[in-house]
Parts: sequence; C-alpha cells; structure tokens
Amino acid sequence: MTPDKFKLAVLVSGRGSNLQAIIDSIEKNELQAEIALVISNVKNAYALERAHKHGLDGLFLDPKSYSDRNGYEQSLVEHIQSKSVNLVCLAGYMRVLGKYFIEAFSDRIINIHPSLLPAFPGLHVQKRALEHGVRFSGCTVHYVNEEVDGGAIISQAVVPIFDNDDEASLSERILEQEHIIYPEAIRLILEDRLTLSGRRVLHNK
Repeated sequence: MTPDKFKLAVLVSGRGSNLQAIIDSIEKNELQAEIALVISNVKNAYALERAHKHGLDGLFLDPKSYSDRNGYEQSLVEHIQSKSVNLVCLAGYMRVLGKYFIEAFSDRIINIHPSLLPAFPGLHVQKRALEHGVRFSGCTVHYVNEEVDGGAIISQAVVPIFDNDDEASLSERILEQEHIIYPEAIRLILEDRLTLSGRRVLHNK
C-alpha cells in the first residue's frame, strides 16, 4: 500500500453493494483512496467475497467470541488502527457501535442510511415510509455519533415514491442513489471539503 493514500476501513454485514460502489469508484480513479480493510460481523456475508475478489484484506470478526461489546469493539479498533485508517465507512453494518469505538474514531466514521434523515431512523425504513404515505424518500450519508442515525448529515438524495411501489421496488431505487452519493461523500472528506459546525456539515469550495 502506498503510504500517502487515503485509507478506508469498510464495515459490512450483508451483500455489500455499497462496498462494491466504493470499490468501483476507486478502480475508475474517481476516488483517490484505497480500502485497507473490510470487516464483517457475519461469517458468510457476500461483502467479504466481494473484498476477496478485488484482492482486499477481508476479516470476519465474530461478536459471539467476545464476552461483551467492549471487548469486541476493542478488537475492532485494534484491527482498524493497525492499518492506519483515515475513515471508517459503515456499509450495511447491522450493529450499533458503542462509545468506545465512536470515541476512537471521533468524526471519522460515516454511514449510509436509506431514508431522508431525520425521518425514519433505524430499521424497516421503506415499510414505514410506505405506511406513512410520504411522497418522497431517499438516502442520507451522515457522520456517526452515539445517537442511532443521528449524526450530522453530509449529503442526501431524494427518491419519489410511486403509487405502485412496494418495499422491494422502493428499496431498489433508493439503493441506486446510495451507490452515487456514498463514494461522493467519501471524496468530499478526503479532499477536506467538509467542516463540522454543530449539527451542520458545511461544504467548502
């Protein structure tokens, strides 16, 4: 690895389509970064297979092999710090991170969420959006703090909800936008074009 590259750790739990979007952006030279480590809390997550296919360092870290969350998070932190990572990207990582982890990488953890936050944090997002009858949904890239899906918002993309939408169709259209705005948010961070001001993220020219 070249020492001057902006290094990412990507935390995953599932199929890893956002991981793939980041990989694709790097391989197209749209994103001047490298993925130093991919970590999953799920043994057979397809995201790990994606990592291996692209020659990336992938690791399954089993939460059940630790006596408590702190022990697991200490191990996570050690693995990430050993790679001199600049930014931690959550990409479908289905565990809530605790204070120890968040403080270890303060203002250096981002997440992608499939709604227009602060609307519909948490799980079952598309189902809730459809039940509420909202006309627009979308996705949000945000910094991670101790409030679930409550960190400062970096960027958002709006997706209209059609009358014939179900969870699957809405999820698919939102995912398309996730794959666009997540690599773009990483690019803004590595180019030092964002400033945190309270709950707001200011975009510098």
